[in-house]
Amino acid sequence: MSNRNKGILLLILSAFGFAVMSAFVKLSGDLPTIQKTLFRNAVTAVIAFGFVLYHKDRLFGKRENQKFLLLRSLLGTIGIVLFFYSIDHLVLSDAEMLNKMSPFLLILFSSVFLKEKAQRFQVIAVLIAFFGSLLIIKPQFSIETVPYLVGLLGAVFAAGAYTVLRVLGNKEAYYTVVFYFSFFSTVVLFPFAIIFYEPMTLTQWVYLLLAGTFATLGQFGITMAYKYAPANEISIFFYSNILFATVLSAVLFEQLPDVWSLFGYLVIFAALLYMFVKNNTNGSSV
Repeated sequence: MSNRNKGILLLILSAFGFAVMSAFVKLSGDLPTIQKTLFRNAVTAVIAFGFVLYHKDRLFGKRENQKFLLLRSLLGTIGIVLFFYSIDHLVLSDAEMLNKMSPFLLILFSSVFLKEKAQRFQVIAVLIAFFGSLLIIKPQFSIETVPYLVGLLGAVFAAGAYTVLRVLGNKEAYYTVVFYFSFFSTVVLFPFAIIFYEPMTLTQWVYLLLAGTFATLGQFGITMAYKYAPANEISIFFYSNILFATVLSAVLFEQLPDVWSLFGYLVIFAALLYMFVKNNTNGSSV
């Protein structure tokens, strides 16, 4: 199997993991966002710790990579907190779609910071996708817009984290990168979770533990995927997450996106399809 196809399969697996994670986060009910985020990352840290021990590798990576590992973890932590807030306040598929603006932003960030030249069609696709996001957000001077803007801002930080992952490449093992991020976020969020802690039922404990487990699946998948292939070749497949999220939202919460959001989805998918076709036309390997 080619590296590109490995990346595609890993992204689809990651998309499924993150969609299920989001569903369990929403099912856990009215708990502080920080508390939910802490559980998600603490579970991932424990699982990733086991992988590092099994491979007898470094827990915190090489000295020369510390600034990248730290930056990836900081950006990722902020991004996931903002994303969880949007999950709690939006239709699940809307929150997921806004978060999935990150691959488009990744193309821009890779162009600016990594000097990976963005071609004209990629810039066009980014602009089209941004228009699609506006259809979902439906900008207005209203408090109801805030969760949408928070969700989009979460995508910005996620794109920043994935850009740093591209820099790291194969310099660190994927399980070390995942452990570092999860451990960092757990330590940083722990004091805030204690301050704002709310008691949980057994069901809520189970939901958040499952959220952490599926988040680990998603985290390992995406961390490995971008090691195998460039974002501009495979990121379209991460959008299978929206299909998973829409089905889960309808079945579990009886929530469906409104007409404008659906139009926004179609516009963003059109941008993805356009970019994918152009990538292959320009000679990307299959």
